Amino acid sequence: MWSWFPAGSSRQARITRLDMANGKNSDAVVPGSGNVFADLGLRDADEKQTRVRLAVAINQIIQARLLTQTEAARVLDVNQPKISALMNYRLDGFSVERLMHFLNALDRDVEIVIRKKPRSRRSARIVVTESQVSSAG
Repeated sequence: MWSWFPAGSSRQARITRLDMANGKNSDAVVPGSGNVFADLGLRDADEKQTRVRLAVAINQIIQARLLTQTEAARVLDVNQPKISALMNYRLDGFSVERLMHFLNALDRDVEIVIRKKPRSRRSARIVVTESQVSSAG
């Protein structure tokens, strides 16, 4: 069973798969913004999205190197439970800066580019992208 909030509603709707199959779901599909945290109305959505993108890159590098959590902890100079939290995306204890330092410890450069937003977009945004060649060894 799915639970979700229809667009523009402050009330939770409960729609079953059977309802959806029978065409009883009349709510319009609303495209996402690209940031699930913003779509859910969470505070600090850009920061949360940035931390997740950085954690994804870190986890891919750890997996590509076939590091155990203990070995990764040694490389990143933290204890193993912190690596477990990172690998399970429990990121409340990690700042963006700390995650960038982890990438540096994994031999990755981190570049921050600041530019004027295009007129076509209503508000400025924060975007984290990964180079195609950065997750190997």
